[in-house]
Amino acid sequence: MDGDTTTTARSEGDGRQGGHALPQVSAPRNPGMPLDLDRVMRVQANTSAIERRCAALPGRRSIKKDWQAAWLVRAIQCIDLTTLSGDDTPGRVRRLCAKARRPLRHDIAEALGVEGVTTGAVCVYHAMVPTAVAALKGSGIPVAAVSTGFPAGLSPYRLRVAEISESVAAGAEEIDIVISRRHVLTGDWQALYDEVAEFRAACGPAHVKAILATGELGSLRNVARASLVCMMAGADFIKTSTGKESVNATLPVTLVMLRAIRDYHELTGARVGYKPAGGISTAKDALMYLALVKEELGDRWLSPDLFRFGASSLLGDIERQLEHHLTGAYSVSWHQPMA
Repeated sequence: MDGDTTTTARSEGDGRQGGHALPQVSAPRNPGMPLDLDRVMRVQANTSAIERRCAALPGRRSIKKDWQAAWLVRAIQCIDLTTLSGDDTPGRVRRLCAKARRPLRHDIAEALGVEGVTTGAVCVYHAMVPTAVAALKGSGIPVAAVSTGFPAGLSPYRLRVAEISESVAAGAEEIDIVISRRHVLTGDWQALYDEVAEFRAACGPAHVKAILATGELGSLRNVARASLVCMMAGADFIKTSTGKESVNATLPVTLVMLRAIRDYHELTGARVGYKPAGGISTAKDALMYLALVKEELGDRWLSPDLFRFGASSLLGDIERQLEHHLTGAYSVSWHQPMA
């Protein structure tokens, strides 16, 4: 990365200059705006140019040594540590929450000087929200709940709205909603806007992360338009995927969504967060996403109030890479257990 990037990473993330957990900052809620269909329909996406830009990124952005460690610590702070399995149990969720509180082995954290680092949130199904809230009490780590008929979003509408209210009442501070893909595929932007606006209202004080399921939207143009409509309806974050689709987060989709966020910020002054989810499992992947966010949106978005990874296995690989940074050797996977 360029010099500005590495300076920022060292001063804010690696702990060698006294840094620990990020200061508690929170972007103001996105108030939304009336649906502007003319603006939505003017949105286009040059697929070949987007793909060329993303294909060139790994060759242009190489981060090594202390700077890589700094960026990987920042990545940890931006992880929504997630378990969304049918066999989830209270014990599994409590172990996940323990890992969220202390994501790095003590010796690694101590050597890096980042003992206070935590993940950005813990993400679970509604049934596990009370367990997660209890396990994270006093940590400052929010609980995110997937909602609105996750992952397909095809349950009865009134039940999807009620599910949001139940999760907020149970203590979830963030709600990951899923949109109805058919509204995008049929171009019914008014229906999509109304749906997301009602979901946002049901969330009350909880932040709204709108899952677009980009792998099922048909085109990058649809991704761009859906991103804009969700932000107009008041989404605080836009998120790529549920993690259950055949195609989840990709760099081209990320570029499209980041530029939609940038355009919306220029239009309204509101900062909307971004969450790639699904398929991001290696430290190398995480660095590419962080680099793209920095290039397109700047340093302010490299904080957990505006950027999250939706991941379960990513943390293990990051911890392994940080141990290699300190020792020069790779350890076996069970040296970095989830709890």
